[in-house]
Amino acid sequence: MTGVLLVDDQELVRVGLRLILSPHDDLDIVGEAADGRAGIDAARTLRPDVVLMDIRMPVLDGIEATRHLLRDEAPPHVLALTTFEDDDVLWGAIEAGAAGFVLKDAPAADLVGAIRVTARGGSWLDPRVARRVMATVRQRVASPVASLDVLTDREREVLALVASGATNAEIAGRLFLSERTVKGHISAIFQKLGVRDRPAAIIRAYDAGLVR
Repeated sequence: MTGVLLVDDQELVRVGLRLILSPHDDLDIVGEAADGRAGIDAARTLRPDVVLMDIRMPVLDGIEATRHLLRDEAPPHVLALTTFEDDDVLWGAIEAGAAGFVLKDAPAADLVGAIRVTARGGSWLDPRVARRVMATVRQRVASPVASLDVLTDREREVLALVASGATNAEIAGRLFLSERTVKGHISAIFQKLGVRDRPAAIIRAYDAGLVR
């Protein structure tokens, strides 16, 4: 069972999320909060597996709330909820450490899938905006973005599976590798591409056309 905390300042949005998630027996909505500060307090009390975190909220926005939560010893996975228009906000969520983002107009099946993937330790980036976020990455980094040509064939296989939302254990199973070997490949991918986490690596994969 995956415990989910809903953090959004709009009650109507929270009601809609409950209607979408409640029919799924593997998802348990453990609580709600209407701003980032209350979301932090609720997450630390209720210990959800996944926090659905709105970005634009009063008191404390979702990006800052994510930063605070991910400094905890055993933080939840944070899945950012946002709109299509604001590229800086999308990048800010990733930079803060969110496992990914789902757009508020995404199909219900995508939202459920994003939560399940995130709960397993994977990452979810809506492909409709991944390339736009990559453009923001280019503007913010001092050095040129590394080509995927620096990766070995095996590393490209691993990156493609990471981009599909697969966890280390799932990648190990599909490629008949040990989890330790998979972790080694992922570390090498991060180093070669100059990224620090899975969402940033996934964006590079989309940008290079490795996945669509």
